[in-house]
Amino acid sequence: MNLILLNPDDLTDSGNVFITDPRRLTHLRDIHRATPGDLLTVGIQGGAMGKALLTELTAERAQFKLEPLNEPPPPALPVHLVLALPRPRMLARTLEHVTALGVKEITLLHTKRVEKSYWQSPELREDKIHQHLVLGLEQARDTQLPNITLSKGFRPFLEEQLPDLLSQRRGLVAHPGMPNACPRDVKTPTLLLVGPEGGFIAWEIEQLLMAGCEGMHLGPRILRVETAVTALLSRLF
Repeated sequence: MNLILLNPDDLTDSGNVFITDPRRLTHLRDIHRATPGDLLTVGIQGGAMGKALLTELTAERAQFKLEPLNEPPPPALPVHLVLALPRPRMLARTLEHVTALGVKEITLLHTKRVEKSYWQSPELREDKIHQHLVLGLEQARDTQLPNITLSKGFRPFLEEQLPDLLSQRRGLVAHPGMPNACPRDVKTPTLLLVGPEGGFIAWEIEQLLMAGCEGMHLGPRILRVETAVTALLSRLF
């Protein structure tokens, strides 16, 4: 936790901050080894960052006095990530990684090779998704939560969402065997589509290319989804 991310509910009218949830309290005590008088980096969810003076730390709560918060969060990546829904454990890690890297728009998509049972996973509960996004923000010292969209049908996504997403973005589909390598140092708004374990099926690739997306690859190695997404974002931006 390189940033103490504060909810608006943590703040009082007097400018004090109270934290009572066990996770953040444990991190302050056991990882930061914080003591009253320490000046720590904080940020308001959706707002600016700065410093806060720790004035009290007990097993039940931490109290801070905010200094002026005037540091903006780091810039977002110019990308909308469309990710075929991974298996639940991989989803949790991937959400944390891409949030830390600065992705602010994420669509989780059903494709032929996505197990239907994945959509019933507790990891897709709103509170669980929020938890993973917060962990990514705390790691990267960011305050802006990504927007998450669930798209449970490939054809409706293809017909109803993709045209609008491509209207102002360059569409890139990552898939083994594509003729072109992943581009580098992209500056323009981008739509990045990444398939599931096993990749998109041939019909899905055909439809995405016909819609205006460009196929590209990361080389001869077949990577896990969480590794591929991280490598793609690092190379593209």
